[in-house]
Amino acid sequence: MVKTISKEQIAELETAVFPGRIIVIQSEAEAVKAVSYLKKFDILGFDTETRPSFTKGLIRKIALMQISTPDTCFLFRLNLIDIPECLKEILIAPDILKIGLSLKDDFAAIRKRIQLEPQSFIELQSYVKKFGIEDNGLQRIYAILFGERISKGQRLSNWEADILTDAQQKYAALDAWACLQIYNKLVRLDPDLSKA
Repeated sequence: MVKTISKEQIAELETAVFPGRIIVIQSEAEAVKAVSYLKKFDILGFDTETRPSFTKGLIRKIALMQISTPDTCFLFRLNLIDIPECLKEILIAPDILKIGLSLKDDFAAIRKRIQLEPQSFIELQSYVKKFGIEDNGLQRIYAILFGERISKGQRLSNWEADILTDAQQKYAALDAWACLQIYNKLVRLDPDLSKA
């Protein structure tokens, strides 16, 4: 397996596309339904988005939390609904494995809003090292394993906008789903190493 990939190599790859359903969650009632569905799964992809701050010292709250199954990604608009009790249950559920990347910052932001410690998360940045992958960014890891490029064009967009654009929704869903895909592929490649 390739251990690293250059920006130039990534630029030549086909763009990755999220193939599933995207469901935007903007109310607590919608969140309850979404969480009920998510609880049927043992492993979920996880990511967050925060509106970028171009003012020194201004730190914004997480605006969007993405949680993905193999075929559906829920986009929880935390800027509208905060972190409902039902969503907290997913974050601390010991029997549901959540896969994410750069979780340290996400966890710090979550802890500021709720007095709970997220549980049963796998940090891909350290996890991929077991498999000899030296790169630790989502775009590079995904490119190494799948030969496709994750576009980062929406990263600095306004995640607190009244309505998320189609491009924002696809970008956000792809990031959480890609974390799940990476984990599942590595487990298939070497089930023994994945448990180590």
